[in-house]
Amino acid sequence: MLGDIMLYVATLAILHAAYSTYEQKTRQIVFEAIAALILGIVGSAIRTPELREVTWRSEMKRRSAEEQDPRLSFTTFAQRAGILQSSSAS
Repeated sequence: MLGDIMLYVATLAILHAAYSTYEQKTRQIVFEAIAALILGIVGSAIRTPELREVTWRSEMKRRSAEEQDPRLSFTTFAQRAGILQSSSAS
């Protein structure tokens, strides 16, 4: 609830800073935009849910043995220079 209110106020403040560029001085607009940015960051940090555990063990609890890929998680690249040279020599 508090995070939602802070995000709403930050949105209004950044919109006010954007639309009041003709009326106010540059320092006031920059200060208002930075304050809105800080308020928005804090509001979104408060609003986000608790982080979940992301580890190999917790991931494997949700998957069966059949879903696991037995191959390596990276691809090895073979040098193809010999193949190109042998095909051009033929």
